[in-house]
Parts: sequence; C-alpha cells; structure tokens
Amino acid sequence: MDKRRCGWVNSDPLYVYYHDREWGVPVHDDRKLFELLVLEGAQAGLSWYTVLKKRENYRQAFDGFDPEKVAVYDAARVEQLLGDSGIIRNRLKVQSAITNAQAFLRVREKFGRFDAYIWRFVGGQPILNQWHTLSEVPSATPQSDAMSKDLKKRGFKFVGSTICYAYMQAAGMVNDHTKECMMYPGENSI
Repeated sequence: MDKRRCGWVNSDPLYVYYHDREWGVPVHDDRKLFELLVLEGAQAGLSWYTVLKKRENYRQAFDGFDPEKVAVYDAARVEQLLGDSGIIRNRLKVQSAITNAQAFLRVREKFGRFDAYIWRFVGGQPILNQWHTLSEVPSATPQSDAMSKDLKKRGFKFVGSTICYAYMQAAGMVNDHTKECMMYPGENSI
C-alpha cells in the first residue's frame, strides 16, 4: 500500500508517528489540551518538529503538564527551567506556560472542563477540511481568530490566531490532512 502523507511530514519515525497517530485526532483530555497549548506556544517562531523532538523533555520539566502544579511555579523554578537544555529556553515562553496554567484553571473552574470551553470554537465537532495540497491549508481562520481573541481576554499568552490554528489542528478540532493523505477520512485511511 502506498503510504502517502501530508507534505509537511519528514521521514523521522517520531514525526511519522505524530502525523499518523496524533495530528488531527480529536483530543478531549484536559491535561493533553494543556500540553498542546504550552507546546504550541513554545513553537512560536520555530518548527513543530523542533518542539516535537523536545516533547518528552517538556513532559518531565513541566510535571507531566499538570496545570495545577505549573500554575504555582515560582521565580526559582523559572530559573531552573531556563537552565534545562531539553526545552526551549525562552523566558517569555516559560513564563507564559505558568500564566497559561493559571488562566487554564480559571477557565476550567468556569466551564467545568477546559474541553467544554475550547471545543465551542468549532461547535463541538471537528471541522473536516478538503484540501488537495499543503499550499491550500490556511495559517488562521475566523474560528482561530475568535479563539485567540477570547483566550487573550482571559489572560492567556502566546495565543495569536496562527498559534491557535496550529493548536486546533494538533487537538483535532480541524482535520487538515490533505485529501491524498492516507489519514484523510475515507478510502485512503489506514
């Protein structure tokens, strides 16, 4: 069987696994949604591949992405994280993870689950796009614009519309596998 994948995937088994098993798959677990929020923010200005290679280090450094633990990190913990070569050592990005954990907990308190809040931006169901080529895939949409605006209003950082759209793709809120990709729902799927 010809295993055609989206054009952004390289041959690294880690990247192939991410494409085939995670990207575009709906996520409803709050801790996983928080993880993706932190990682997408860390990715700003870098490639997702760079972040993906550091994901396991991030999981260790950020206490398994437990938002309750991350929300109370202090200045000493920030300095410790900035000394960790296994993550992206950008002070603003590290501090945004703490700020976002605090905002995440406020949203969860208001909506019961972060999942209930974030999936409202796509009406609770994944959007299945029908792109033929990678060049057709947008970097932002009206939904990511609305998400970005609302997240910022709630105190989140590193949540511009482009980051929000990448988050939506990673969390399966949108399925942007190209139609020729084996992961596109239908007859090409594995």
